[in-house]
Amino acid sequence: MVSIEVANASVDFPIFDAKTRSMKKAVLGKVGGKIATEARVPVIEALHDINLVLNEGDRVALVGHNGAGKSTLLRLLSGIYEPTRGTAQISGKIAPVFDLAVGMDPEISGLENILIRGLFLGMTRKQMQDRVEDIAQFTELGDYLHMPLRTYSTGMRVRLALGVVTSIDPEILLLDEGIGAVDAAFMAKAKDRLVDLVRRSGMLVFASHSDELLFELCDSAIWMDEGRMRMHGSLREVLTAYKGRDPFEYMNPETLERLGESR
Repeated sequence: MVSIEVANASVDFPIFDAKTRSMKKAVLGKVGGKIATEARVPVIEALHDINLVLNEGDRVALVGHNGAGKSTLLRLLSGIYEPTRGTAQISGKIAPVFDLAVGMDPEISGLENILIRGLFLGMTRKQMQDRVEDIAQFTELGDYLHMPLRTYSTGMRVRLALGVVTSIDPEILLLDEGIGAVDAAFMAKAKDRLVDLVRRSGMLVFASHSDELLFELCDSAIWMDEGRMRMHGSLREVLTAYKGRDPFEYMNPETLERLGESR
């Protein structure tokens, strides 16, 4: 059973500098009195009192300004961060896609990186070998797949990473948008595969600033603000509250037609 249950969860980050790391400071900090008070390490509360229950079939968008806590929440849900307080229980195979470059080696070929990146995302070697031909056709990189990754442009690397990411079969897909370095025609092609990936996944949590993409992939949303969940509801309602107006008012007619909506 695919599920996520977060109860009263907070995530704190201590901020260290050269003074707080020094041996003298560490020793004096245990003595007590005034010195101990000064030795305390500042702490940033990145997430505060998060309560969230998600089940199979949920397609949730994370919205909010930069630094609101979207990426931190994704890392909490993936198990990368443990809650400082509260609990986070995840049931299901997780595919965290936060940085398209993670798990890729610049010194080996594109084909070898396909296998490595797939293993990093929880697939088996046999599963990735069966997908190599499909990924190669999607990337349109041809002979470059036999060359070291360090010879690739940024756009070529994104093509390769997208090919791998959209070939996996996750139960829980945690996606942080980072796919802007490719041409428009290829981006349209990538979106089709991304939509298919979401359909295959049991659950999606997607942080993005693209309203159009969110409406294509999600049906509900969480508005993050200063590390707190400010609102959780339908995607249209949350975006309207977050942006101060109905998102369908500023979308172009072609996009609305594709989404099956009207002004």
